[in-house]
Amino acid sequence: MSTPREVTLIPGDGIGPAITDATVRVLEAAGASFTWDRQIAGAAAVKALGDPLPEATLDSVRRTKLALKGPLETPVGKGFRSINVALRKEFDLYANLRPAKTIIPGGRFDGVDVVLVRENTEGLYVGIENYVKVGDDPHAVAQSVAVVSRNGAERIIRYAFEYALAHGRRKVTIVHKANILKYSQGLFLETGRKVAAEYAGRVESDDKIVDAAAMELVMRPERFDVIVTTNLFGDILSDLTSGLVGGLGLTPGANIGYDCGIFEAVHGTAPDIAGKGVANPTAVMLAGCQLLDHVGEKPRADRIRAAIEATLRERKVVTRDVGGTAGTDEYTDAVIARLKG
Repeated sequence: MSTPREVTLIPGDGIGPAITDATVRVLEAAGASFTWDRQIAGAAAVKALGDPLPEATLDSVRRTKLALKGPLETPVGKGFRSINVALRKEFDLYANLRPAKTIIPGGRFDGVDVVLVRENTEGLYVGIENYVKVGDDPHAVAQSVAVVSRNGAERIIRYAFEYALAHGRRKVTIVHKANILKYSQGLFLETGRKVAAEYAGRVESDDKIVDAAAMELVMRPERFDVIVTTNLFGDILSDLTSGLVGGLGLTPGANIGYDCGIFEAVHGTAPDIAGKGVANPTAVMLAGCQLLDHVGEKPRADRIRAAIEATLRERKVVTRDVGGTAGTDEYTDAVIARLKG
């Protein structure tokens, strides 16, 4: 990029500032031309401003259309079920992209390379819930409503097929529970099959019931390529696919809308190791690569991925969560050395 692109940087809470700073170092070492507008959210924002999602942070993302963020702590009783959900709704970030690829050999599975595309704005996570009083018990029955729209289903499924075409992927699997939830999941599956027919001959497709898909993922994950599914199932299965390749510390997440993208670590704030300099920044580094992909800098992103993978596979300078003894800065230095070497 010849002209620097402004990106909102939200360091986050707990280990967030350390691992986002490590990522910025790697991106700059690779020659990425970004300028960073640092903003706060989560517990840090509550402490500083009394608001977990300040208007200044939202204004920054509205302006830049891009954000890189660390994990956020949602304070209890502050009006948000989740700050991450609030951000997705605010910017209509309908597609959650979670790749899971084997990097470190010798784990439970080798050769896993699955991309999970999760619908990010509908389903049970719309938060339509209520209690029904029975007798003297005002909370005798709890109800939650899952919302699936034809438009919401079509845009996420089409996103998955377009992603497959753009990235040379061979197959998209539509995951659902239409055998039981015949209306909401039935609409998702019906829409998926119609979209899949448009890509026949270019991208293979199939569909699986979610429980069968979960079993097959832990038995034969190599059978999957791109998975597209609804919000709750995507939340669960994306953690499952992360577990296949070593955990959340090695998997990034991108939240994509029509004109905005937020790229993040999908793990938590890890307060038990915050400030100790031992956190693994790989997930945010890989999220930085997704950011580069998004702005048309895939070759630079691939260079960083290659440096990360080589460093992890060599295992000489890696953090303790993947079997090493290196700290955050030491591991980051090793990745940068690979980039420059």
